[in-house]
Amino acid sequence: MKQKAKQSPMLIEERRQHILSIIEKDGRVLVDELSNSLNLSKITIRKDLDYLESRDLLLRTHGGALPKRTGTLVDPSFEEKTHLHHEEKLRIAQEAAKLVEEDQCIILDSGSTTIEVARALKQRFHRLTIITNALNIATELVHTDFEVILLGGSLRKKSLSVIGPLAEDTLREFHADILFLAVDGIDPKVGLTTPNMQESRVNRAMIQAADKVVAVCDSTKFERTSHSLIASLDAVHHVITDKALPAHVAGAIRELGVDVTLI
Repeated sequence: MKQKAKQSPMLIEERRQHILSIIEKDGRVLVDELSNSLNLSKITIRKDLDYLESRDLLLRTHGGALPKRTGTLVDPSFEEKTHLHHEEKLRIAQEAAKLVEEDQCIILDSGSTTIEVARALKQRFHRLTIITNALNIATELVHTDFEVILLGGSLRKKSLSVIGPLAEDTLREFHADILFLAVDGIDPKVGLTTPNMQESRVNRAMIQAADKVVAVCDSTKFERTSHSLIASLDAVHHVITDKALPAHVAGAIRELGVDVTLI
C-alpha cells in the first residue's frame, strides 16, 4: 500500500503570510488556535505575531492579534471625548433610559455616552441601584436617591475610571439587570475593543455580571478596532446608536442576533 506523503512544514514567511490571511478573513487570530492548527509551540506563534507587529502589519492583543487598520483607535482623554458628537450622545442616552424600570440594578461603564445615560436616568427614576467604575458618574448621581456603588481599584485618570483586579473581583459579587457599555470600537467581525487592556478586563467582568448588555455609542465607533478585545459582538444584546450608521454594518450586527436601534 502506497504511504501518503507527509506534508512539508511551512517556511517562516509562508507561515506569517498565512497568519495575516487569517486575520484579514476572520478579523483576528488566537495564539491557541494557531498553535493547534499549525502544530507549533505557542512561543513560536507569539514570536511570529511580535515580528508582524514590529512590521506594523497587525496589532498584538492578550492571547492573539487584531488587524492593523486605518481606523485603529487612539486613546483620547475623557475631556476630548465629551464634546464630540454630543447631540447624538444625548439622543442615545434618552433611548437607553427607556429600557430601564424602577428598582432595577444598572451597571454604567465609564464614558462620555454613559455619563449622559446617568443624567437621563436621574431625570426619569427615583429608586435605582447604580454600579459604576466612573468617578464622574458617581459624582453626577450623588444628590439622587439612587444607591450608588463605586468600584474600587486603581484610578485611570485619562478616563476618570477605576480599573484593575480589585474592580474585577468586586464585580463578581454583583448581579445586575442591565449593563450600559460605552465602547470605543465595534466591528461585527472583531467585536468590542478599547485602547486599554485593564479597562477591557473590567468591561468583561461587567458583561458577566449583567443579564442584558446594551452598547451605547455614536456611529463613528463602528468598523473601528483597538488592541484590547473586550468581547465578541454576540455578548451584546442590544446596540443603540445614531442613524448615520451604514446600513451594511447594521445588517451585519442584526445577523448576529443583536437588536439595533437607530435614533
